[in-house]
Amino acid sequence: MAIEGFDYKTFAQELASQANGLLPAHFQEFQRKYVIGTIQNFATLCGEAVYNDDKANFTLEQAMLITQIIAEWSFHKSVDIIKAGILPDYWDGIMQKIAFTIFEIAKQTISKGLPQDEILQIVEHHVKKSYETVLQELKERKVIDENILDIALNQSNIDDMMEKMQEETVELEKANQVQQTANTASTEGGGNTNYETKSKVLKLASVALLLQQVSQDKVQTILNKFDSQDAQAVIQYMQMSDLDVKVDKDLALRCLQEIKVNLPEPKFVSSSRLIARLGAVFEKIPKERIETLVINERPKVREFIEKAYDGDFLQTPSKVANIIVQHLEDSVS
Repeated sequence: MAIEGFDYKTFAQELASQANGLLPAHFQEFQRKYVIGTIQNFATLCGEAVYNDDKANFTLEQAMLITQIIAEWSFHKSVDIIKAGILPDYWDGIMQKIAFTIFEIAKQTISKGLPQDEILQIVEHHVKKSYETVLQELKERKVIDENILDIALNQSNIDDMMEKMQEETVELEKANQVQQTANTASTEGGGNTNYETKSKVLKLASVALLLQQVSQDKVQTILNKFDSQDAQAVIQYMQMSDLDVKVDKDLALRCLQEIKVNLPEPKFVSSSRLIARLGAVFEKIPKERIETLVINERPKVREFIEKAYDGDFLQTPSKVANIIVQHLEDSVS
């Protein structure tokens, strides 16, 4: 029997559109389209399968949970493989295997009536296992080398997102102090102070809301990087069972996006990010034109680009490597 009220097509579109504002700023247009398209595609297929599953008899809430789980992991892992520098020809194959794993494990755990926290932890475990397996297969087929394998296995878009949020919240006050200040400002008519304080409270609560969806071991790893007072504030919000009711999800999403936009550019540019950017350049123009563009460059610069084109990353100071990549991007734009 179909699930009453479950408009899986509209739901998949909403999930995909939410991801648009959370994509890495350096992603090329084709990379952004791929991530959003992958989310919508897998979420739609998942929703349709659950909707038509007469044996499982999922409720509306369970159907939405399965679809949301597959959409969120489709987002994170598609971002990870792009940042790792894996060629686009292999993206679909990787994502299909991961999506199948998520779908089967989510169905099984939800059917057993497990708590949501446990469901998310089990799904995460199997996603990691499936991801590592498919990457090892690519290495054995010599599609990727040891360097790309290591980068891909150490990519974690969830962790990156959390660390960026931590930079923005590191100076925030303790949760109870912030709330008290907000209340005081409200009663005393402190206009700007009231607004700024409430904004800080919302940012802390938004981070906590997101962390509620992350496994406990990752939560602790992330909070260890916070100032102790800020970490305690986030923990207090996470312990609120009705936090998702008190914090409007659309408002929280906008708040998290604001945090992301206002973060300073990192002083260190990761090799995985540079590889992804170079991959986008190499897709646009043939190797012969690349060689023509760099023919007058210094030997080290030519060697860096030649090795990158062959899938190898020459160890170079990140600042220097970033300048080379930027120059190459400007040359083909």
